[in-house]
Amino acid sequence: MENSSDFNATVPLISAEALRAQIVENPLQNYLLGIIISICGNVLISVSLNIQKYAHVRQAQRGSKPYYTSGMWWSGVVLMGVGELGNFAAYGFAPASLIAPLGCVSVIASAVISVVFLKETIRASDVVGGSLAITGTYLLVTFAPHASTHITAHLVQYYAISWHFLLYLFIEVVLFCILLYLYKRRGVKHIVIVMLLVALLASFTVISVKAVSGMITESITSQLQLIYPIFYVMLVVMVASCAFQIKFLNQAMKMFDATEVVPINFVFFTASAIIAGIIFYQEFEGLALLNIFMFLFGCLLSFIGVFLIARNRPKIKQQDRTFIPMDKIPGRRNTDKVQPEAKTQTYGSLAAKLMCNRAGQADD
Repeated sequence: MENSSDFNATVPLISAEALRAQIVENPLQNYLLGIIISICGNVLISVSLNIQKYAHVRQAQRGSKPYYTSGMWWSGVVLMGVGELGNFAAYGFAPASLIAPLGCVSVIASAVISVVFLKETIRASDVVGGSLAITGTYLLVTFAPHASTHITAHLVQYYAISWHFLLYLFIEVVLFCILLYLYKRRGVKHIVIVMLLVALLASFTVISVKAVSGMITESITSQLQLIYPIFYVMLVVMVASCAFQIKFLNQAMKMFDATEVVPINFVFFTASAIIAGIIFYQEFEGLALLNIFMFLFGCLLSFIGVFLIARNRPKIKQQDRTFIPMDKIPGRRNTDKVQPEAKTQTYGSLAAKLMCNRAGQADD
């Protein structure tokens, strides 16, 4: 009878330990694999962007066919797809709080490629910013949480109904509604408002991407997870959040210059991804205080590096030079724009502006 009672007492303990062994482990191999895949994916993205940029420049110089008829441009698009797929796969092997900050690798690689291949001028801020970003990346990789979690459908369901995530979800929804009201109804078009909307959506993107990628990885390596409804719920959340992110990012690119949007979006996206990983996947649980401090310090160095690299870049938006603003001409109160006749000999010349000035004086 004593042996029977001892056996019954040890069964729950063994089952709990076995369950924990299936959920959480600490394999350095998976951790390094996720880092390598993420770095390679970000480098491919930077290469693809520069290839597309070069294709645009070459087609503009030739002035013959549209850019989408260029094979080089399509090769850049394919490389970007491969790079994004690599980032997606990396979430299945490494913590989300590490994969998101590694996006600074794309900024560093893009700066190097633009200087070497596109012959852009290297600046002192590029060197300092690149050095800070590389140092920050090293600290991120060294002090990030190394625990690799087996993402299963049951684990995602458990995290999704936890009280801390439900509180986090409520706060995010309230903030999103307030910001959307200010942006849509009140007409507040500040860049911080738009980027915060993108960041709030990005937190759901990171949670859903890691869940989908992790369950696919688990299905390939161990047990099929695609039969559970939570997989398709996360898939829908991933697609919807990505679509609305792209929508708000496009609106930001129309209103503001890319040199402002890119660094702010990187900082906000990284911060939201880290917070999402901490709250939903509990990635900082059991991490030493020194590791947390050095990890956050590495994020700060990466943020400063990206801002220095993007600072004072040539403006992408340019005003249409074929139009003459009437409010810039003395003697004119009209704020409309006029366009000189293209067939006249004075089109686009200083004489055209002088003629407009004389017309304005005659009207007065």
